[in-house]
Amino acid sequence: MYDIHWKSKAMKQLARIDSRETRDAIYASVQSLRSFPEVANVRKLKNHEHSHRLRVGRYRVMFEADGEVRIIHIEEVKKRDDRTY
Repeated sequence: MYDIHWKSKAMKQLARIDSRETRDAIYASVQSLRSFPEVANVRKLKNHEHSHRLRVGRYRVMFEADGEVRIIHIEEVKKRDDRTY
């Protein structure tokens, strides 16, 4: 079981999302990361500053997974566009 730690930048990005339904969906999907790596919609990223991403609709949650300590650091929450990756 992993612990989830949100960076302040990611919390601010989540708070700026207009739709409460979208925010709730993102938060619920992030909570499912507690059972990482058995989570749907997660990909390991190559040549990117963050190691993994979680897809939630049109949004991407970038995160780092520390397997030794079993902590997931949520780094960013971004809407999917040309500048996301």
